[in-house]
Amino acid sequence: STGSVLFMFLLGIVVIFLVLAALFESYVNPLVIMLTVPLAIAGGLLGLYLTDSSLNLYSQIGLVMLVGLAAKNGILIVEFANQLRNQGKSVSEAILESARTRLRPVLMTSVSTAIGAVPLVLASGAGAESRFTIGIVIISGVVLSTVLTLFLVPLTYSFLATYTSTSNRIDREIETLEHDRVN
Repeated sequence: STGSVLFMFLLGIVVIFLVLAALFESYVNPLVIMLTVPLAIAGGLLGLYLTDSSLNLYSQIGLVMLVGLAAKNGILIVEFANQLRNQGKSVSEAILESARTRLRPVLMTSVSTAIGAVPLVLASGAGAESRFTIGIVIISGVVLSTVLTLFLVPLTYSFLATYTSTSNRIDREIETLEHDRVN
C-alpha cells in the first residue's frame, strides 16, 4: 500500500499541475502555485514528528489531501493577481493588491479547514489513533503552508511573472494596431 500511495501522490501532483497549466495557459503560474505543496507536506511531517506519530497509511492519505488544500491558497492569490494584470496593473502592483485582498479568504478557508480537523485529533474510541494521525497531518500541514504561502507565493510570483504575459495581451496589441491604423 505504501508504493501505491506514493504513486497516487505523484500522480495527484502531476494532474493538478496539468489542470492548472491548462487553466492558466502557462507553466509559470502553476509552478508558483505548486511551490506551496512542499510546504504543506513539510508541515504535515513536522506535525507527525512533534506528536511522535508514524508515517502510516492514514497519514499518507492526509498528505495526499494536503496537495489540493495547499494549492487552493496559491490559486486564490495568483488568479487575482492575473486578473489585476489583465486590467493593466504592473506585476508588483498586482501581487501586492492580490496578497492584501485575498488575505482574508485564504485565512478563512485555512482556519476553517484546521478547525474542522480538530474533532479528528480529539476523537476517542475505536479507530481514534488513525483519525488522530489524519487530523494532525491536516492541521499542521494547513497551518504551516498557509503561513509560508502568504509570503512565498507573492515573492515567487513577483520574480517569475515577468516571464509571462497577461492573457489579454494579444487583444490589447490588436486594439492598439487597429487604433494606429485608423489614425
